[in-house]
Parts: sequence; C-alpha cells; structure tokens
Amino acid sequence: MTTCIQNGTLVTGAETHPGNLLIENGIIQKVGVGLSGDHNIDATGCLVFPGFIDGHTHMDMPVSGTVTADDFKTGSEAALVGGTTMLIDFATQDKGGTLKDALRVWHERADGKCACDYGFHMAVTDWNEQTRRELHEMADAGVTSFKAYYAYDALMVDDREMYDLLCEMREIGGILGVHCENGPVLDRLREKAVAAGHTSPAWHPRTRPSIVEGEAVSRFLRIADLAGAPAWIVHLSTADGLSEIRAARERGQQVLVESCPQYFTLTEEVYNKPDFEGAKYVCSPPLRPQSDQDALWQALENGEIDILSTDHCSFNFKGQKEMGRDDFTKIPNGMPGIEHRPTVMYTAAVASGRIPVTALCQMLAENTAKMFGVWSRKGSLDVGKDADIVIYDPKADFTISAENQHHNCDYTPFEGFRTAGSVRDVFLSGVHAVQNGKLVETGRGRYIPRDKMR
Repeated sequence: MTTCIQNGTLVTGAETHPGNLLIENGIIQKVGVGLSGDHNIDATGCLVFPGFIDGHTHMDMPVSGTVTADDFKTGSEAALVGGTTMLIDFATQDKGGTLKDALRVWHERADGKCACDYGFHMAVTDWNEQTRRELHEMADAGVTSFKAYYAYDALMVDDREMYDLLCEMREIGGILGVHCENGPVLDRLREKAVAAGHTSPAWHPRTRPSIVEGEAVSRFLRIADLAGAPAWIVHLSTADGLSEIRAARERGQQVLVESCPQYFTLTEEVYNKPDFEGAKYVCSPPLRPQSDQDALWQALENGEIDILSTDHCSFNFKGQKEMGRDDFTKIPNGMPGIEHRPTVMYTAAVASGRIPVTALCQMLAENTAKMFGVWSRKGSLDVGKDADIVIYDPKADFTISAENQHHNCDYTPFEGFRTAGSVRDVFLSGVHAVQNGKLVETGRGRYIPRDKMR
C-alpha cells in the first residue's frame, strides 16, 4: 500500500513549494506533482513539514525526591500529537556508576513504550578513566552527544573535568552540551535568601540572576576553545549568555545554541502570581526579564539560535510542585511543553511575521537532525528518508489548556495561549498515527542509533 499526501505546501529549511509526497514501506519514495497512491490524504491549505525533533527532554526521571509526571509513554504520546516524531532524552550517569548502566536503565524506561522515535544523550557526572573509555563505547552504541552540568551537587563537574571531556569529544567526534549556571554561587544565593526568610517562588529567579548563566557560558566556551572542540549551549535564556556566544563565534569557535519556547513567550513576572501559582513556572534556568526575552528574539530573527527544544521536565502542581510551598528551593524544577512547542513557536514567531516558516523548519527539524546525527534518515522531506511528516493547518485556531493537553500533568504554563493553527495529522515512518488532531496509533516508536554531528 502506498500513501500520497497531496495539495499541501511542502516546507524545507530553504524554501516552500507546492507538491505531493508518496510514501511506501515507511519511506518517502517520491516528491513531486501529480502523484497519487493507494490511499490519498488531502492537505489543501496546509503546511507539510518533516517530523519535528525535540533534542532536550527528561522523561521518567527521578529528581528532587520525586519522579517526573511524564514517563516515556505519556510524554511521547503528547509529543506525537504535537508533531514531534523523535525525542532525545538524557540518560544520566549516577555518581559512582557507569555510562553503560545509565544507558541500560534508560532503555528499560523507554523501550516498548514510546509513541515516537527516540534516542539518548548521555549526561556525564562522574569523570574518571573508566568513564573516559566508556565514551567510545557510547559512540559505538549510537550515543554521540553528551551533557555536563555546572550546577547541582549530584551532577556537576569541575573545570578540569570539563576540559578532559571536551578533549575526548574531539577524539570521538561527539558534541558536549552544558547546563551553564555557576552552581556554587547560586547555591550560596539560595541559602542566603532562605536564611533571610525569603521562601516564595518569586525568589527563584532572584537567586539565579542572568550573570550566573553568563559567567558559566563564558567559562565553558573558553575551555572548549582551549580543547579545540565544538560547544553546545543548552537552554540559553539570557542576553549575558548570548553576548558570550557572540564573542566566541567572533573568535571562530563552533558554538551550537539551543533555546526553548518558554524563554520567548513568558517572563519572570509569572513568579509573582498569588496562591503559590508561581511555582508552576519554576524551571532552571528560570524565566527572565523582558530585556532578556527581547535579546533572544533578536538572536532568533538573526539566525543565531540553531535549535528550539523544550527541556520538557513535567511535575504536577498538586503533590509535586507543592513540596516547596514553604521553601522555594524544594520546588521540583521543570515544566511540561513537548506537545506545544511547534504550535507556540509557529504562533509567536511565524504567524507574527518575525521569522519565515523555513527558519522554523530549520530549528525544529533540520538543524536538530544534523546536530544530533540523524540527518541520514530524518529532518527533511527528501526521497529515501523516514516518512515522518507533519500536516499543519494554519487556519485551525486552538486554545491551549490543561484540559485538552496530552501531558500527564495537571497544568500547562501556556494556559489560555491561542494558537495560529494546529497540527492536524502526523505520520511516523509512514503510519498515520495522528488524524485530525487525535492519536490513533501508539507504541510504534523505535530507538534510533545516531551518527556523528554533521
């Protein structure tokens, strides 16, 4: 059986044009006009994108004395409904543990449960000679991207270890992303705030000021320059960090930049909501002042941001976020978002006229596929690639709410956000998994081993 998507506007990272897609055996077989299949899907008036890839998620993750609300089943189902056909989650090494054990645990959590395709980054928390050797084994297993932290006691590495990690990336052709906040400094700021009786969510951004990100970005990029390795800045949120990135690029460094929808659409004012509502928005790095958001928009419009991910890390307000009602430092850090990334950014960035739809395709699909080693099979509507396809109806206005979302979470940070259009249909490897906005096929996700960055 062949399926043909007809009469839509095909979107690439370079152009849009009318055309048809012929799908067979899970692969795009032909792209052209006048095509027809055994089963035809009319996409008149719609945009046809390659399947979106979310390069930064946290599913079924133990943290802060609890576990994220979304596991790989619920999180991937929400992803697929929103047009994300592949997610890349962070397998995380335990202190004293091995990378091999971490990869095994994350496979146990994900395998056989995912509605969309998936892969893993590897977060390195315990640097030693065994870990160094295991990096090469990870690359052989299709894990070619890694993460390190400058914050969180259980996760952070020091500058010497960061340098060694970056040197090893150069050897294996991998890429290292870093959570750039100065952990010891922000820990001290948090301690001082609580000691002074400041316990509300409003103190979350006040104890993680923009300079804490900017300093860590600068330090990471200087060390990457010394090591001669590419650098991946995860979830950029500040003008300070952006300034350091620009300086590094001026020096000739290869810097890959990721940001997230929340930093373009929400500001730190939400932390002042009454009745502890501000806790819903506690994530790290925190939401920022309008001035930082304005700087990020300028960078987006200038093409300085490579990918848009979510940092999806969901917790329920009831029973989880409420753990920090008397002390903001105990609020689990993270928000849901994987379902709404495409529609929020299409609305805020494309429908508003800030960027062309081709640029959004780059940041949601094309660049992510190249950066994380799946370009040979994903990220574009080219013949021979996986038939991961999104049909987006730009006329179907929709209002986001906790009641209509698929996240396993009792709130959404985008409550009441009216979108310019919505995802109508999604194909995963040729399977028509989402039809008219409804999930009709699940559990078909596959683990995707990845190549080196292109």
